Amino acid sequence: MITANAKAAENKQGTAQEPKATKKASTRTPRADVAQVKSKSGKKATPAKKAPKGKKKADKLAARQGSKTAQILELLKRPGGATLQELMATTEWQPHSVRGFISGTLGKKMGLTVESAKSEKGERSYSIKG
Repeated sequence: MITANAKAAENKQGTAQEPKATKKASTRTPRADVAQVKSKSGKKATPAKKAPKGKKKADKLAARQGSKTAQILELLKRPGGATLQELMATTEWQPHSVRGFISGTLGKKMGLTVESAKSEKGERSYSIKG
């Protein structure tokens, strides 16, 4: 009669040994092809904005010599200013372009005070204060 110890000794010697499986069987079920959902990252901090640097008074009136800006500034510095028709003839711009230049570039960007007045004839004239 063979005892349990004898069977264990026999198995150790390799006489009645079964081969072991090299890989484990997968218990996971295959997934359908679905795109991975990415999680949203938290809001990123925006860098602090720097305060705009103010231009000096002398720089505001500076324009390249011979440029249309310089030509318009010379006309507007005259004692009576300049009419819209004169500004259009000098620059060869449309009326809306001249008015936009006066409002945007001279008024906002350069910080100049441009006065507008209507004459008795109904013509609008512009002049620079200061």
